[in-house]
Amino acid sequence: MQKFKTAMKTMGPAKVELPSPKEFLKKHSKEKPLPPKKKFDRNEPKKPPVPLRTDHPVMGIQSEKNFINTNAADVIMGVAKKPKPIYIDKRTGDKHDLETSGLVPKYISKKDYGVTPEYICKRNEEVKKAQEEYDNYIQENLRKAAMKRLSDEERETVLQGLKKNWEEVHKEFQSLSVFIDSVPKKIRKQKLEQEMKQLEHDISVIEKHKIIYIANK
Repeated sequence: MQKFKTAMKTMGPAKVELPSPKEFLKKHSKEKPLPPKKKFDRNEPKKPPVPLRTDHPVMGIQSEKNFINTNAADVIMGVAKKPKPIYIDKRTGDKHDLETSGLVPKYISKKDYGVTPEYICKRNEEVKKAQEEYDNYIQENLRKAAMKRLSDEERETVLQGLKKNWEEVHKEFQSLSVFIDSVPKKIRKQKLEQEMKQLEHDISVIEKHKIIYIANK
């Protein structure tokens, strides 16, 4: 530890090799070298020679193509060019390409638009198969345990009855006096609170579970 502390007392390593006096920076050593000199020839022509007076251009070449009729036919038979769809997002008239803006619902033109993906269909089949196996397992256990499944009508009737009882108890709880200054009043208030709490628990259990089984007596 003392060794490392001693080594860090100086700026950088304590011992540095000094450069050799022979390896000094020479003058113009960092300048880029010039390209090699080319031999200058005064007689070398710099431009193409001027044509002679006796040289004549090629004359008399004509085309038999009727450009007027050809252009007219191309315009008549050609398909009219559709204007590029744009949109303007500012009052100053700034134009932008509409196709790449994301405002055009291109996804509705896909072949698989509106079709349920294959992996979701497979997952639904697996869930349905697992539910059927679970129902069969429950039915088998119910036969063994002699239990009865509560129908949807009976479940709804029980649920409505519990809610009605809760309303009656809650109404009775609201009719209590503001000042609870006696023991009977305290006992009555605690009893009503326990009944309301139990009814709320039963209602939440029945609403949470759509399938309910009861034991046959």
